[in-house]
Amino acid sequence: MTEQIVVTGIGAFTPLGATARESWDALLRGESGVSTLEHEWVAEHDLPVTFAAQVKTPASEVLSRVEAKRLDPVSQYALIAGREAFADAGLTTDPEAAEGRTVVEPERLLVDWATGIGGLNSMLGAWDTLREKGPRRVLPLTVPMLMPNAPAAAVAMDLKARAGARTAVSACASSTESIANAADHLRAGDADVVIAGGSEAPIHPLPVASFAAMQALSTRNDEPQRASRPYDTARDGFVLGEGAAALVLELESHARARGAKIYGYLVGGAVTSDAYHITAPDPEGSGAARAMLDALASAGASPDDVVHVNAHATSTPVGDIAEYTAMQHVFGDRVREIPVAATKSSTGHLLGGAGAIEAMFTVLALHEGVIPPTINLNEQDPEIPLTVPTEPTAFDSKGKIAISNSFGFGGVNAVVAFRGA
Repeated sequence: MTEQIVVTGIGAFTPLGATARESWDALLRGESGVSTLEHEWVAEHDLPVTFAAQVKTPASEVLSRVEAKRLDPVSQYALIAGREAFADAGLTTDPEAAEGRTVVEPERLLVDWATGIGGLNSMLGAWDTLREKGPRRVLPLTVPMLMPNAPAAAVAMDLKARAGARTAVSACASSTESIANAADHLRAGDADVVIAGGSEAPIHPLPVASFAAMQALSTRNDEPQRASRPYDTARDGFVLGEGAAALVLELESHARARGAKIYGYLVGGAVTSDAYHITAPDPEGSGAARAMLDALASAGASPDDVVHVNAHATSTPVGDIAEYTAMQHVFGDRVREIPVAATKSSTGHLLGGAGAIEAMFTVLALHEGVIPPTINLNEQDPEIPLTVPTEPTAFDSKGKIAISNSFGFGGVNAVVAFRGA
């Protein structure tokens, strides 16, 4: 029998809080991390959307001045979440600073970190500097700040992870893919411990303008906290979000040998492709359904074993229905009975970082036996007859299976499956 993989640490830096626990508690309270943007560039560019889900705490309040200056926000958020998860797991690579933590050899520690866009703010800021002030004013660290693997490198260098610093870039499925990849690394013997997660920092006038131009964003400027409303008949698009989340994963034997706490089990993962359209999901949902089925098959489970789904559920008119169609293919009539959480209603859509935070929420739902609420669901779309709790709801999660779905531009589908401890 293949050895099980366990989750032993979590970390997050999100629109709901500066830590995993703050984010989870705010989610359970039904809070929204969405707010009006106060940047001057909103009026300067006359943007049609004036709100987003910004990180609740400025990264500059958590990192040192030097760290913040040398890292794009996408890497800043990664570093904060990665550090928290590693500490939460009770691990260190420094024998002289162990202080009760377990020392892991740097050559046996691997980072698999994802982003959908990378250091967007650094790239576009440098372009503005080049045009306005000339090449001599462009920062020499521009390329290391903008490259997509910069977050993985930042986490790996900080924690001394020398088994690898991998980067998955698959739009909004990116960090779910990283978590699925982490299982492969562990089972292949590439590392004893993997820090897997994702981050995104896309709150800049260009992405806002671009997503708005394709009519993907909600335009509910007058009530931003109610703008992200998955499954609601009045949904009109997603809310752009930023932040990061991380999971520490290791083989169960390794975790138990050091007496680690176990949040739950990562039992399966799968990635498929629609090969249908660059932005639109396949309306038949066949690729997304196959990802769910493959993830369950890799877990040695069936659709009947699933007791909870954290849905991709971006709050777009087309996307929410496409995911429901895919879930129908997988679960049949039982799809109406499975409690579904659409947590983007509170966090906004973190793009490449979305899968990581939603995987973390799925693990915590199983660990604590509670389905988090979906907010802003006032009138549920009759074409999506799911069970979507709008208040925290207790459920029997011990030894049970839950899945977390992520789907991205380019037709990428990624799903991970967890089991309660």
